[in-house]
Amino acid sequence: MDERLAAADAALKAGRRDDGIALLAAAIEADPGTGSPAYRVLVTQLYLAKRFEEGATWSEAGTKRYPRDLDLWNLQGVCLRNLRRYPEALAAFDQAARLGPGNVHVQTNRGNVLLDMDQGARAEPVFTTLVRKDPRNAEHVRQLGRALFKQGKLPAALSRFRQAVALQKTLVDAWMDLISATLEQGQLAEGEALAEKALAANPDNPRLIESRVVAMRRAGEYRRAEAYLLELLPRLGTAAWIHYQLGATVADYDRDRCNIFMRKAVELEPNALDYVLGLVESLERTRTGDEGANIEEAYQLARHALTLNPTGPGQLKILNEVLIRVCAYDELPALGDFATLGRFWASSGRHTALLKQLARVETLEDRYELLEQHRIWGRMIEERTARQPIRKPAPRPKDGRIRLGFLSSDLRAHPVGYFAQPLFDHVDPRFDLYCYSFYTGAEDAMQKYFASKSKAYRWYPEIGTPAAAQTIADDQLDMLIELGGSTHMNRLELMTYRAAPKQASWLGYPHSAGVAAIDYLVTDPYNTPPRRDLLLETPLMMPKTWIALGRTIFSDAHMIAPATPQDRHGVISFGTANNPHKYTRSLFGLWARTMHAVPGSRFVFVRPEGSSPTFRKNILSEFERGGIAAERVVFHTIRGAHMPFYNEIDISLDTAPLTGGTTTTESLWMGVPVVSLVGEAFFERLSASILANSGLADLATPDPDEFVRIAAALAADKPRRESLRRTLRDQIRSGPLGQTQQFASDFYDLVARTVEGA
Repeated sequence: MDERLAAADAALKAGRRDDGIALLAAAIEADPGTGSPAYRVLVTQLYLAKRFEEGATWSEAGTKRYPRDLDLWNLQGVCLRNLRRYPEALAAFDQAARLGPGNVHVQTNRGNVLLDMDQGARAEPVFTTLVRKDPRNAEHVRQLGRALFKQGKLPAALSRFRQAVALQKTLVDAWMDLISATLEQGQLAEGEALAEKALAANPDNPRLIESRVVAMRRAGEYRRAEAYLLELLPRLGTAAWIHYQLGATVADYDRDRCNIFMRKAVELEPNALDYVLGLVESLERTRTGDEGANIEEAYQLARHALTLNPTGPGQLKILNEVLIRVCAYDELPALGDFATLGRFWASSGRHTALLKQLARVETLEDRYELLEQHRIWGRMIEERTARQPIRKPAPRPKDGRIRLGFLSSDLRAHPVGYFAQPLFDHVDPRFDLYCYSFYTGAEDAMQKYFASKSKAYRWYPEIGTPAAAQTIADDQLDMLIELGGSTHMNRLELMTYRAAPKQASWLGYPHSAGVAAIDYLVTDPYNTPPRRDLLLETPLMMPKTWIALGRTIFSDAHMIAPATPQDRHGVISFGTANNPHKYTRSLFGLWARTMHAVPGSRFVFVRPEGSSPTFRKNILSEFERGGIAAERVVFHTIRGAHMPFYNEIDISLDTAPLTGGTTTTESLWMGVPVVSLVGEAFFERLSASILANSGLADLATPDPDEFVRIAAALAADKPRRESLRRTLRDQIRSGPLGQTQQFASDFYDLVARTVEGA
């Protein structure tokens, strides 16, 4: 035994950590009575090697053998904390504290895990005691500041952060906290000035340079941030972090250059998790070139990232999006379950991740859980907004005008713009329209059109959130409607400022946003949930339809082939153009059942992911799981110019539970009927509304068996399908979806009644 321990000690001293760990573990397993110091050394080495699961297991074995070993309990807590098993970590630190109440390391770790758990009120007395014992310990002062910050005690927190940097000007973490808290108050210029001061004390410190860049970006000054980094590049160009920050800075307005910078960061540090994931995210969002190849590269990098112990909410979000994009259902569970992940993202401010949760719901409890995830995010943002209020101007004199604001960065050539267009084509003479966009790309013809029809089109690619909220408030609106939810470049958090007396959501996000200050959600009789408590907002119900088809995209320029795909291929072609984030394993089962009901039928995917080998492999595997051979599945790899490919589909099979919206209207416009499964929540009823307003309500059902029967009957009814190809477009034009002037009149009347309190 002594020989094994000596060999382990020699291996560790020689830097052969893996050998040392193996020898220590073997020695302890051979003789469980080996002393607690051996356990401590082993767990310490496992911790240093980031093998936290093993460290937790060995420390638990050690504490059972030596229950009064304070250091083993402390090490157990450290490993559990790194596994984000915070309640268990706290229990271990509590036991260590009982064994050694005055142990500074234990109390520090205990306070830190309380901060991890956002329990600032419990952490405050821990760090207060530590500061009293050692008032010149800058790190303890900093952590006390963090405990205060987490309770919303901003002035006291700022005071402690300033004290910490005064005690130790080289304590970068304290500078970072001070800068972050200052930015949190909306003091963007002051935050940047602090970053400059911190850099004067810590020249060229990467984290402080990054904090200054973040301050610029939060102020919306992306190009100034880029210029600042480019100025540093000749001197710091061998450092991966500067390329990563350049990529993050230019991402929204120059994706190709973003990829170049991100690739360079990964080339310099191939095992730096954030840099790998930065490239993964950028590739997944690249819409130029071979999109499938970009996605495939992103997926292969994601597999590498999974070996680097990703645990942060942003890291898991990026991985989740890529795995969903290629339908890697066997790998997704490793990231976490529906409730844990959703709450983790919500509590860390990542509302955008919640969109990918919609398709994952299976039960009524899941639907209520999803609502709570949105409210977790909403409460957090509301608390932040309360700490940086804006000035509310006095009510404007009544002038007979209704000022209606639209908050969206998508009022341009974008699906939101296409569906919003009827309101701008037929502006009610009682209304003045105000638009607020933060789009960082170039102005296009549709954006110019929207601006021309507005009283004011406020386009601010570079503006901070409080300043943007103040701009909206100063316009003295009667009602503000946000159109984008938390989708890219939209500022959903602005709604928490209540810059208008009445506020609503419409169009861009198919779920309650989670913000208490959003009073209404625009719906119609078909998509309003039967269970009122599945919406957080009050339904603002249109009389017939919540959308109409804008003339720009829904035009006769898209030709319908006279012959059906069945005529050309000899079999029925089912298909979809829906995004993979709407697919699920159970959905593939439903689609496979439908194909079995129509012998010889095939399934057509009209998706840019089609050139990704992993996407194709996973899709074929899901169909094969349902007994459908690979040769019955067809991929058309296309983005943007996809409308003609509906001529390759006889019947579109909708996604569920998250149904189609734009894709359903496009399919019907091309004369291709859609069969849809209807659920209880708003996002499960979008296609049902479109079908009902197109005269095809019989194609939507809440019953999966009926879904299969409807699709099979439609496949057998060639005369009906041929008639729809000839007449459906005119049928839509003459119905609620096509009567855009009536739609606009209904919309403006509804807003007027709401503003007037009727």
